[in-house]
Amino acid sequence: MRICGMGAAIFTLLLTGAASHAEMMAQSRAGHFLVTARSHLDPPATNRMHSWTLHVVDAAGQIVEDASIEVVGGMPDHDHGLPTAPRVTAYLGGGDYLLEGMRFHMNGGWRIELTLRTDDVTDVAVFEIEL
Repeated sequence: MRICGMGAAIFTLLLTGAASHAEMMAQSRAGHFLVTARSHLDPPATNRMHSWTLHVVDAAGQIVEDASIEVVGGMPDHDHGLPTAPRVTAYLGGGDYLLEGMRFHMNGGWRIELTLRTDDVTDVAVFEIEL
């Protein structure tokens, strides 16, 4: 795992399949949330639909329940978005959320942005992924 960008705002995982499941971690831009994402696809591959489990805690390490999470992404170097419309479909409890509909249709650098909203906070967590 390598840190990209300014400070600890963005973390990157090279998706090589070395772990039993691809895991990533990102602190949100303003530091309100820490998000761990685990891909259900092992090993990660292009052109395969898959889901992620997102685990969300606040800055104090407390689980975040019933957050609203929006997903956008794409390949900045190619100036296009995701080929699918992934979305969080369920709150699983314990700070875990099910994100379904992920697919990367080509190798290269991908950027996934999660906008997290609670009653009083909105912040964005970014994952930079290299396939």
